Parts: sequence; structure tokens; C-alpha cells
Amino acid sequence: MGLGILSFLGLAGLPWLIRLRQVLRGTRGDAPQSADAILVLGRRLEEDRLTPVFEARLAHAESLWRRGLASRILVAGGTTGTANRSEAEAGRDWLLGRGVPDTAILLEDRSQHTLENLFNVRATLRDEGWRTLLVVSDPLHLARAKATAQGLDLSVRCSPALEAPPRRGSLSWWRRAAAEAFLLHWYHTGMLYSRLIRSRRQLERVT
Repeated sequence: MGLGILSFLGLAGLPWLIRLRQVLRGTRGDAPQSADAILVLGRRLEEDRLTPVFEARLAHAESLWRRGLASRILVAGGTTGTANRSEAEAGRDWLLGRGVPDTAILLEDRSQHTLENLFNVRATLRDEGWRTLLVVSDPLHLARAKATAQGLDLSVRCSPALEAPPRRGSLSWWRRAAAEAFLLHWYHTGMLYSRLIRSRRQLERVT
């Protein structure tokens, strides 16, 4: 994180502006295509309940599943914050309540953040013999999710949950966009630094 801040300040914020453009462009997602599975990225629970953002992600994944774009929905997210159950478990329960059969739902319930979501999911793909993922998240999160997935050599297409708050163009939306731009910059800075110092340990965590 410190290296990301230093590079940000040293270049007068130019990297942030570049990443902000990527975040904004990423909100459009990719044209939907059939995949081996739909991946719903987790979101921290509030008092063991889904947030509106997480619920919007799940609703969009359900819609894609009902359209036949994949036969399985993979819900990611471990136990975070003060929750007593994992994000993945809460997401599964929501999908079951919407009529999605248990046989169509898989869980990744150990991760704490986006990188771990995708790192752990990669093992599931290998075990199942899957090659492609349709990644679902809220629009402003997609650029970072896609960059992280590509860093892990995953074949993904991204689909935005357009109903997820905050409302597009609102002050909260721009604040989130700014934060995502910095997190995306931090991710790329960490990748570059790990390669420059040839840190096998760090690279194993992100590639």
C-alpha cells in the first residue's frame, strides 16, 4: 500500500487518473457469453444480512443463470467483520430462496477480499475442469476484478449488476470510483514491484 501511495504522489496523481478511466470504462462490462460458471464476488455482511450491493450482485447472477449463460453459480466470500456466517453461505441461502437449486450452487467460503476470492476460485476451476467464468459484481468493482483475474491467468468476462448502489453519478458513486481507481493502481504497483524484485513469495500470491 505504501509503495502505491508514493508512486501516486510522485507522479502528481497521473496513475490515479489513468486507473480512474479504466474503472469508468469497466462499468460497461463485456458482452455476455456462455461460460462454465457464473462467479458472484462476495461483499461484507451487515449483522449477518446481505447488503443491497451484495443482493444486487446475486440477483444479476440469478438472471444470467436463468438465461442459460452457465449451469452453475459460484458464490465467493468468507466470514468477514463481525459476521457469524460466510458471505458465500448467505449468498447461497438467498439464491435458494429464489428457487435456484442447491445442485446449481457452489461456494468459495474462505476468502477475505477480491484477490483471495479469485485465487481460491482458480483451484475450483481446475478441479472441475472449467475454463471460463462470467464474473458478476457492481459496476465500479469490475475493472479491479478483471485485472486481478487476468493476473491469475483466468479467462473471464465481466457482467455488471447495474441495480447495485450507489446511484450512478451521485457523490457516493464518484467517491467509490475514486477509491477503486486507487485500489487498482495499488494492485498494478504491487505486481510490478514483485516482478522487479523477483519475489517468488509475493508473485505466488497474485499470479
